Amino acid sequence: MQVILIQDVNNLGGANELITVKNGYGRNYLIPQKFAVEASPSNLKQLNEKLKQQAKKEAKLLAEVNNVIAVLQDGALKIGAKTGTSGKIFGSVTSVQIARAIKEQKGYEIDRRRISIIDEIKELGSYKAKIDFGNGNETEVEFEVGAE
Repeated sequence: MQVILIQDVNNLGGANELITVKNGYGRNYLIPQKFAVEASPSNLKQLNEKLKQQAKKEAKLLAEVNNVIAVLQDGALKIGAKTGTSGKIFGSVTSVQIARAIKEQKGYEIDRRRISIIDEIKELGSYKAKIDFGNGNETEVEFEVGAE
């Protein structure tokens, strides 16, 4: 029996996947528990349409992410920090400060949890941070830490 999974099922498959299972398992467990629907011609047509819509949405999202990456790599961000006389900064630059600088200088709001700082920042200078957009899309952003 062929069924279309509505949601992810452990050891079976993911949502919107066409799979073959035994008749009893499909009719007595998957369909009554609303994990799957029978693979009728109309349901297969709906599945194909849903997959097309999902592909369009992912393509649009990928184009938007590439646009954001291009803007972020355009120039270095400038972040101000309080410093002592020797050039060492008080405290450290965090992902929150980088996210705020991206919003103010580049115009994009990026979640601080997506930003990971490569090196520990304790002095003035140029550094890099990595931003993960998901689905294997990530970029490195350069920023300069200067005295406030």
